[in-house]
Amino acid sequence: MNTSHLEHAFIAVAFQCLLWPLVGRWVGGSLIVAVFLGREIAQHEYAGGGPNAVGYFYGLVHHWSPDSIFDVLSPQPPASCWR
Repeated sequence: MNTSHLEHAFIAVAFQCLLWPLVGRWVGGSLIVAVFLGREIAQHEYAGGGPNAVGYFYGLVHHWSPDSIFDVLSPQPPASCWR
């Protein structure tokens, strides 16, 4: 775990708290996870040569490391935050 994982978790919780009154806790959490997942997929596409140089699902199946997987999982706060 590095500081970027803590930053992702802090940013995600902050945005979830802002979105919670507007769309509810489940939708707010899902939106934040989708944003971080899309960001990681875009980074993997650029690692493969850019979005125009690779296939449609390239970023979804290539260049995944434990660090990038944890970057996607870290926005999700513990279940005890929602009770």
